[in-house]
Amino acid sequence: MELQMKESKNSSIKGLMPLVVFLILYVLTGIFSGKFDSMPLLVGMILASMVAFGIAPPKGTKKLSFSEKVMTFCRGGGEPTLIMMVVIFILAGAFQGVASKMHAVSSVTNLGLSILPSNMILPGMFVIGCILSFAMGTSMGTITALMPVAVDVAVKTGVNPALMAGIVVGSAMFGDNLSFISASAIASVQTQGVEQREKFKLNIITYIPAIIINIILLTIYPIKNVVLTGSYNWNFIDLIPYILVIVLSLIGLNVMPVMIIGVVSGIVIGIIHGDFSLIGSMKYVQSGMSGMEDIAIISIIVGGLVELMKYLGGIQWLMDTLGKQTKSKHGAEFSIGALVTLLCVATTNNTIAIITVGPLATEIGRKFKLSRARVSTLLSMFATHVQGLIPYAGQLLVAGGMAKISPVSIVPWVWYCYLTLIMSLLFVFLGFPKIKVTPENGYDHFEEDLIN
Repeated sequence: MELQMKESKNSSIKGLMPLVVFLILYVLTGIFSGKFDSMPLLVGMILASMVAFGIAPPKGTKKLSFSEKVMTFCRGGGEPTLIMMVVIFILAGAFQGVASKMHAVSSVTNLGLSILPSNMILPGMFVIGCILSFAMGTSMGTITALMPVAVDVAVKTGVNPALMAGIVVGSAMFGDNLSFISASAIASVQTQGVEQREKFKLNIITYIPAIIINIILLTIYPIKNVVLTGSYNWNFIDLIPYILVIVLSLIGLNVMPVMIIGVVSGIVIGIIHGDFSLIGSMKYVQSGMSGMEDIAIISIIVGGLVELMKYLGGIQWLMDTLGKQTKSKHGAEFSIGALVTLLCVATTNNTIAIITVGPLATEIGRKFKLSRARVSTLLSMFATHVQGLIPYAGQLLVAGGMAKISPVSIVPWVWYCYLTLIMSLLFVFLGFPKIKVTPENGYDHFEEDLIN
């Protein structure tokens, strides 16, 4: 089925200039400094917003005063869905801060290591990493926690350290994509107004073959048997906050009370175990929230920038261009995947890529009558697997630094991300799992569901 779109009068490629300027500044700064994180994303987005304020709108569009442009920017940055997402980011940060201090993270890791068979070291490390990243909701935290163990295994077994790093990075990206408290997962569902469990169901069905194949490959990979030494103590009580968050999310409870329950349970258990006092726990809540401040502020700036780009005709130009080139729903889904992948490669931040592409994906989904759950899943999948394959992204930089190897040498060994890339492409081209689009799960009630 071919869907035709008429080119809008307020469509202008100039409206995309702020984003182009941001990408050029970000890439050039990385090239000249040798570090792609040398340009802070927040600074880059503010510079892009300044460019947007200076661009004239296309013919036929009312020219706004500077004050009116400021109001347009604030309207985009203060959009209800965006603010809700920011609050969820902050609550997720609070949960991570408390969970880390009351030893929930170490309990998850030690539980896995204590039951790991000596002949299943490689697949066992992957499974432990998947469990840890799913519970923590942070790929960087998973890599930091597991890489010391992975390096120890590499030394004792003679396994290529790059392979061990690839296993850890792959398992970290598992949770980055599927965890209910992952920033990228939160962004993908909030921008499309769907529930976490809807996106999770599609995601896990699509990725099960990749998970199984990866475990099989790691199982048959030849290594020497090794026994991990050390004391791996864990406490079931410490796991309760994670269990609550996972179970409550799966049964469909709103993410905000889920996060609050997780934080409160972590504080109560931490006080009982003597990890901190009630007043002392506030410090760790604040510390966790602070870790999410940057992504929260960037999200607001991006929301304002996207609203200005809409006014300048950039979003409409992109939609018109895609409308001419895209002939089917499969093509529309591939366009969404390609857009978020390109932005992720440019920014090395999959959450920001999802937040930026989210409004575009909404418009594409609306015009091509796509399921919101599929669009949300597309954003999350394509942004996540590419993040684990970028040698200048934080995940590979940290893994390479801790293993004392080049991040580039890890790229061929992140098998899980390659397998999920293949499954993501099949998700698009086969249209499986199939979802019958209705007014409820499509974009007809999009605004109503965002408010609710």
